[in-house]
Amino acid sequence: MTQVARPAPRRIDAFTLASEPGNERIALARVAGSVADLGLSEARLERLKTAVAEATMNAIEHGNGNRPEIPVEVEVTQNGDEIIVAISDQGGEIHADSGDHEQPDLVKKLGGGQSPRGWGLFLIRNMVDALDITTDGQRHTISLTMRTGGSAHEEHV
Repeated sequence: MTQVARPAPRRIDAFTLASEPGNERIALARVAGSVADLGLSEARLERLKTAVAEATMNAIEHGNGNRPEIPVEVEVTQNGDEIIVAISDQGGEIHADSGDHEQPDLVKKLGGGQSPRGWGLFLIRNMVDALDITTDGQRHTISLTMRTGGSAHEEHV
């Protein structure tokens, strides 16, 4: 049996942003530019941009507390047909329990039974093929994975 060697992950881009509201637009534009030629359909690129903006807003606001002196780190890599965008902040202890939030429910939110906030991770999870959250001490990272060959039904979401 012949095994085909899979190429090593390749870093496409890496940058930092000041933790200031509005800088999510810089992140989504730079990520979009760095992955433009990697084979994502226009619809999947738009979904990735939405997820990057949401994750960056969360990192700025919740992770780094809107403190501009604490940077948000963004790294874009390609591993085979996967594009991975890792967004890191320094709010590790804040996010340690973030895995078990109640699923947003529009009716409950409108009726006051749930906070009007809390759509971020729900939205992100539904925009990308995979979502991974890790915390290593203070460093909190959300990794967004988007495959370049998506299924046809996803194009109409």
